[in-house]
Amino acid sequence: MALGPAAWQEARRVLQKLLSANEATLRDDVSLRSRAFVHQSLAEMHLPAEIGDYTDFYSSRDHATNVGIMFRGKENALMPNWLRLPVGYHGRASSVVVSGTPLRRPQGQMRPDPTQPPVFGQCKQLDIELEMAFLVGPGNKLGEPIPIDKAHEHIFGMVLMNDWSARDIQAWEYVPLGPFLGKNFGTTISPWVVPMEALMPFVLPNAVQDPKPLPYLCHEDPYTFDINLFVSVKGKAMEEAATISKSNFKYMYWTMKQQLAHHSVNGCNLRPGDLLASGTISGPLFFSQDPESFGSMLELSWRGTKTIDLGNGETRKFLEDGDEVYLTGMLYKAVVLPVAQHVMTITVSILTPAQKKNESIKFYTCCTIM
Repeated sequence: MALGPAAWQEARRVLQKLLSANEATLRDDVSLRSRAFVHQSLAEMHLPAEIGDYTDFYSSRDHATNVGIMFRGKENALMPNWLRLPVGYHGRASSVVVSGTPLRRPQGQMRPDPTQPPVFGQCKQLDIELEMAFLVGPGNKLGEPIPIDKAHEHIFGMVLMNDWSARDIQAWEYVPLGPFLGKNFGTTISPWVVPMEALMPFVLPNAVQDPKPLPYLCHEDPYTFDINLFVSVKGKAMEEAATISKSNFKYMYWTMKQQLAHHSVNGCNLRPGDLLASGTISGPLFFSQDPESFGSMLELSWRGTKTIDLGNGETRKFLEDGDEVYLTGMLYKAVVLPVAQHVMTITVSILTPAQKKNESIKFYTCCTIM
């Protein structure tokens, strides 16, 4: 990651050649193949990098608007700064874990009744956040910002991410400094990173930004991507998972280049392997007014006031014990290309209540690149 684009491209070309059906190096050498490959069922996934720092942005206008309406009302949905800069906060890097790492259902202070004092207990509004994130390649020296026209040289590739959210804990604690215990108990990412070069066939024009950002945030080249995203839930009594969300990374208002440039404009030094996340990826309401493009159960249930229909009598407002949640990202083009499709899947399994022995929440990921 730290070596930069030239090294990334060279490594990708070599791997593509070695894995080609027309290349004899691995194809015809059984002994070498047996040493080079590990059976998928025996492979142990690890974090793709040593993550020194983690930042979570808040870059979906639809998500920010929805949450603002819930907590502040329609007139004050977006704060005055939201359309002027990529809003973000520093998360907890130590609790960023790879798929399959067990996480305990969090506990903390909540205030379910606003007329009564807060109470302490386990989270009852455990939520997912459909996100993607990118890993920083070469860093920058302290005091030397990364200009936006050089930002792409510092963005290595993308992962799928679930930024677990304890909504009832977060709602009580977030004023005035933002998320804390409602977020830092766990953030799970895929072990597989899709390099930006592989994503460029799926690039789209950037969102129209009005008002126009300040010059240090302006770039004309497209850096938004057509990545189809899906969330499905399968309860213990269900035979098949039900899709509850169909979103797309193209709905992001602020681009990754803008996020990186803003993060470093004050001289903050980024380092190889730093994780910068998109924030919840929600899309607009469609003509049917079906909120199927919302990227969190907070939105899908509108803060618990509505039920999410899973079919056959199953409903949810937030995650229940025993639920399995599937996050999937797909990219495809209607043309024949050597790299024409990417499929990334994350599976989340909510096991048992927090107070029981060996309670855990597990998060599994697989990635196939075709």
